Amino acid sequence: MVWTWPVRVEVALPDGRSLVLRPLARRDRRAWDEIRQRNVEWLTPWEAGAPERQARADHMITPFHRLRRAWDRAGRDGLMLPLVIEVDGRLVGTMHLFDVMWGSRRAAWAGYWLAQSETGRGVATWALATLVDHAIQDVGLHRVEVAIRPENTRSIAVVQRLRLPEEGPARGLMYVDGDWRDHRIFAVVAEDLEAGGYAPGGLLRLLRG
Repeated sequence: MVWTWPVRVEVALPDGRSLVLRPLARRDRRAWDEIRQRNVEWLTPWEAGAPERQARADHMITPFHRLRRAWDRAGRDGLMLPLVIEVDGRLVGTMHLFDVMWGSRRAAWAGYWLAQSETGRGVATWALATLVDHAIQDVGLHRVEVAIRPENTRSIAVVQRLRLPEEGPARGLMYVDGDWRDHRIFAVVAEDLEAGGYAPGGLLRLLRG
């Protein structure tokens, strides 16, 4: 296990822009509040949350200072890798590893969202590739899973561009937008990124190739 917190990972996008995955910082408060408020309708159908919280309609408006402290604590404890996506210095979304398991599993789930204005430009694809490569090649996890609602065609397109193998449906996997929703499960394991795998050298190398 090579777990580092805080962590910053930076890659260059094909169009020359800089993509950075990093922790949420105090200085992000204004940008965070603006992007969350501007994208409430865009994100509500896809964001999971505990049933009791969604019933109170407060899962979208967790106070910034409480959220940042919770994420920082989870990052230090090795339970979650909560990162924001920054493109050329602008906060545009999040990219997380969550439910991290060690021991015999060494696995985690990946989840992400982008502001509506930033979709369609490859940012989510490159950000997910960056996270998976870091989780497997740097941190030492063996498996990263991604669960996506069948209706979320944009997110499915992201994992398909990265050629993540699909492992099948999961019924009622998460509580999303007022009900328990089915999801499609995609996963990558360490052997996929090694010689003989479908993406030797990592998903970023696959994209660049």
